[in-house]
Amino acid sequence: MKPLSGLRALVTGSSRGLGKGIALALAEAGARVAINYHRNEKEALAVKAEIEGLGGEALVIQADVSQGAPVAAMFRKLVDAWGGLDVLVNNAGTTKSQDIFETSEADWDFILDTNLKSVFLCSKEAMVLMRGQKRGRIVNISSIVAHRGALYGHVHYAATKGAILSFTRTLARTGAPHGILVNAIAPGIIESELLVETHGKEDVAALAASVPLGLGQARDVGLAAVYLAGEGGRYLTGATLDVNGGMHFH
Repeated sequence: MKPLSGLRALVTGSSRGLGKGIALALAEAGARVAINYHRNEKEALAVKAEIEGLGGEALVIQADVSQGAPVAAMFRKLVDAWGGLDVLVNNAGTTKSQDIFETSEADWDFILDTNLKSVFLCSKEAMVLMRGQKRGRIVNISSIVAHRGALYGHVHYAATKGAILSFTRTLARTGAPHGILVNAIAPGIIESELLVETHGKEDVAALAASVPLGLGQARDVGLAAVYLAGEGGRYLTGATLDVNGGMHFH
């Protein structure tokens, strides 16, 4: 029997990159997976087809998770389709290669809304459902920059990823009496479209050379999410799994 067989999962921002890797790993472990996207419908449908090709079940839901009304509508669709939710992975996020001197107020607001406000909005909706069920798992995707600060600027991105860890620890205490476990994953340098878009191929190669285990893959983060969502994570809450290939130790 697969470890997540029958569980209902939602992965935000899962049409590509880390989110896609997480969605596929959850599906391979037996979960039904809702694929959330904002603009990339074609890519989201391709992920759905890939999951179905593995014999899994997937649902595609469009929503801008930085805004309350679309998030509420997304959760209504989930309830209509599956009756509830067992696992939420807050993955949606973006960045821009900017230091503080280049960052406008609009840039700051956009990154914080996409990366951090979305975590609040989706977690609140999920916890209402999970509280009624007396069970649930929430996994928040942070980053190694939450521990070390960002390279080459990315001040807004680093701020959101640090805040996600604090949010996770606090929400873990809120959720525990209701059977809701809340944890985080802090990936290191993971091969993805966003990494190349923000750093360029040459910089990515240089970064990869600095990682003891080399460049990570989206599947590595996905397997960590499977662990937290499954039996292995039954006594973990408020924790952060550092999936960084040896770049950073506590």
